[in-house]
Amino acid sequence: MRPLRFIPPGHLVEVTARTIHGRLLLRPDHPTCDLILGVLGRAQALYEMRIVAFVFLSNHYHLLLLPDSPQQLADFMAYVGSNIAREVGRIHQWRDKFWARRYRAIPITNEETAQIARLQYLVAQGTKEGLVARARDWPGPSSTRALLEGASIQGTWFDRTAEYRARRKGVECSLRDFASTESVTLTPMPCWAEWPEARRRKAVRDLLAVIEREAEIERAGRPALGREAILRQAPHQMPGQSKRSRAPAFHAATRAARQLLREAYRAFVNAFWRASELLRAGVRSVEFPPGSFPPALPYVPILST
Repeated sequence: MRPLRFIPPGHLVEVTARTIHGRLLLRPDHPTCDLILGVLGRAQALYEMRIVAFVFLSNHYHLLLLPDSPQQLADFMAYVGSNIAREVGRIHQWRDKFWARRYRAIPITNEETAQIARLQYLVAQGTKEGLVARARDWPGPSSTRALLEGASIQGTWFDRTAEYRARRKGVECSLRDFASTESVTLTPMPCWAEWPEARRRKAVRDLLAVIEREAEIERAGRPALGREAILRQAPHQMPGQSKRSRAPAFHAATRAARQLLREAYRAFVNAFWRASELLRAGVRSVEFPPGSFPPALPYVPILST
């Protein structure tokens, strides 16, 4: 059974999802990268999601987000997941299920060490696996260059609804008639929010120096796979072996901070199931905990203090 969705207010969240069977459907060729960034930018504009960092590998992705509410996160991720599946599936003629399962959202404590550790994990993607020698060389959608240099992040969004309506009316048009450029804007991590931009960039450079040095030692003189080899991989290919570990409930730097989130989650779950039992017993006026998604009832908003 999937755990209840639990997003403590004001917490950074790591979101991750994997393609079905681990297939390389997100292989970072130019059309795929352009469409993914277009979807991400469009979703951000529609749902006003604060994006801290992101990276898309060939068969999975990681996002660092600062959602205002669980409902905002759910709406944003539904839009991102469904549109990437349709657009990238169209490129690779993949009409089956695209994602292995629903995305996993993991809250991160407000500890500076915990937040930096998750950012380091994201920007290490592609390098730590020996795919590229430097994180900035990963050819797929990534926030690394923007974090390092302030580079713009843009992609193309196609309005398929407008395209469909025009074709139904027999209007002469090309696909580019329904294309628009979308931008992704990054928000600093909470622990770096007060830092000047130059200091944040230096901190990222320092993280990358450690990551790339460790990756070089791990390769032991062997070259990284490289961009050309990555792009030669077939999108329907499945990895022979995939390193996968069980996702934690929370990311924390200390046992005490993790325990606080565990206790908050335990109280949330107990309140949810007590309300569920009353609802099944026919009590329609039952109150579910704020931030929850009751079965067959509307989302319960978190009241601002």
